[in-house]
Amino acid sequence: MGSTLQTLDRGIQALEVVAGRAGGLSVAELAVELGVARAVCHRVVGTLVAHGLVARDDDGRLHLGARLPVLASGYWPAVLSRAPGLLQPLADRTRATSFLAVVEDEQAVVLVSLDPTDALLRVGYRVGSRHPLTRGASGLAVLAARPGRPDDPEPVRRTRERGYAVTRGELQPGAVGVAAPLTGAEGWAPEACVGVVALGEVDVEAVAPLVVATARQLA
Repeated sequence: MGSTLQTLDRGIQALEVVAGRAGGLSVAELAVELGVARAVCHRVVGTLVAHGLVARDDDGRLHLGARLPVLASGYWPAVLSRAPGLLQPLADRTRATSFLAVVEDEQAVVLVSLDPTDALLRVGYRVGSRHPLTRGASGLAVLAARPGRPDDPEPVRRTRERGYAVTRGELQPGAVGVAAPLTGAEGWAPEACVGVVALGEVDVEAVAPLVVATARQLA
């Protein structure tokens, strides 16, 4: 192994393998990919899981963990610095409050929220607002971006098929939300989404493509 540290090298290789498997993989499959004994692979995975770099789903399959965005060099600072320049035009064009939300402890947390420039009525979807992923367009968008499962609810499957989520009245009476997940580089995408929320009717067919395009630009 020369001047490299074998354990660290295996951990980095493991991250690269997991990143390349959109549907996740088992410890046994990872051990084969790394060319190590399953017991060794269990120790590597255990360390990565403990640091939040790898996560296990309900079936025990391995996926990239929520801590990776924090470690990604300059990723979130760059996203947050670009967000207002993309979300303000989205708010103005859709005449709805635009937002960027991320996942924390299986909740959607709003990091950026911008109202239309000439807004008279403001929706209460403020920075710091949080709610379970099982409610609201932002949570639905994030769940749909995860690998599909046989027991996924119909709204999650429908969102995955069309690429964006639509909800009505789930977080606030009369509010309509449209959200799309951020789509990052191949093999990795942050658990985050861009969306808009408005009181009253929303022309979803007109708004959804703008939301999806903004999410892609911001990723």
